[in-house]
Amino acid sequence: MINQVTLVGRLTRDPELRYTPEGTAVSNVTLAVNRNFRNGDGEYTADFVQCTLWKKTAENTVQYCRKGSIVGIVGRIQTRSYENQDGKKVYITDVVAETVRFVGTKQAENPKQEYEAIKF
Repeated sequence: MINQVTLVGRLTRDPELRYTPEGTAVSNVTLAVNRNFRNGDGEYTADFVQCTLWKKTAENTVQYCRKGSIVGIVGRIQTRSYENQDGKKVYITDVVAETVRFVGTKQAENPKQEYEAIKF
């Protein structure tokens, strides 16, 4: 079986780092991914995909990326559920990132400089 997702889009907000009780770094981000076709009004629309980043991937993303940064994410789809306060079961689907590539920011005047500034 294969469960692999590849996305390229913009972060909708600054990523925030938090830690589990065991001390593992985690960050939840939303990626705006443009569709490659126009809607009925002739405009492009976007999907907003929830992504979870763990450990060094989370730490590096928080350090180097901001709202509007373009990132590429390779990961897997994960579903989970919980009961809300009304006793109804709520299902959540998100992408667990295995790799995050920092592509650029919308503020970059010279994208080449931006790539050179990030040392891996």
